[in-house]
Amino acid sequence: MTDDVQSAFIDIPGVRNFRDAGGVGTLRRGVLFRSGSFHTLTPEGALRLKALGLRTVIDLRSRHEEDAFPDLRHDLDHETLRLPTLPANREDCDRPWPEDQVELYPFMAATAGPSLVAAIRRLGASGTLSAVVHCAVGKDRTGLTIAVVQSLLGASEADITADYLLSNTGLGLLDGPTPYVDEAGAERISRPVAAELLASSFAWIHDHHGSLPAYLHAHGATDADLDALRSNLSV
Repeated sequence: MTDDVQSAFIDIPGVRNFRDAGGVGTLRRGVLFRSGSFHTLTPEGALRLKALGLRTVIDLRSRHEEDAFPDLRHDLDHETLRLPTLPANREDCDRPWPEDQVELYPFMAATAGPSLVAAIRRLGASGTLSAVVHCAVGKDRTGLTIAVVQSLLGASEADITADYLLSNTGLGLLDGPTPYVDEAGAERISRPVAAELLASSFAWIHDHHGSLPAYLHAHGATDADLDALRSNLSV
């Protein structure tokens, strides 16, 4: 598993933490990728994305992030689908806003259902692949979204977690937190991901809905949507 997962990283100049999400469960390689945003994508990076057959980008960031750090295209002709994982603002949120990374993961599970279902539907549609799912740096929001897809395609918890934890390698977080500048220009701290974080999202889903498919059904997904995802992405 380790050698295969490490080989998932792909050098796309100007894009952080870019890697193939395939090779986990029945998800085949070369059709679904994950990364940080494209706001510093270089022309060379765009050529490499074109060579990967990029057709769709699913952007999980907020509108504020998109406005501050818009993705660059360099004449790429992919379609971008904007599906914010988190509520648009704190004022309209009907539950306490997370104050740290530990609180973030159950919060994402509680609020990301519509985004996850829309992503699943798009990934199951014809003409969508290859696709990239990204947020700001590709570790938390992207981590949950990709983990849900991999789980639906039969991946084990251990393999999903191993793939998720690779963001620490991709973002230089193996030695601990590092500073970054957010969409408002403020310096913040990027913290490593940990197995228990992702597990807390899935625990919330199971505690409140019993299973991942039941959770997705509660947000409007149909069995046909889940079958289409498996058919489109599986080996």
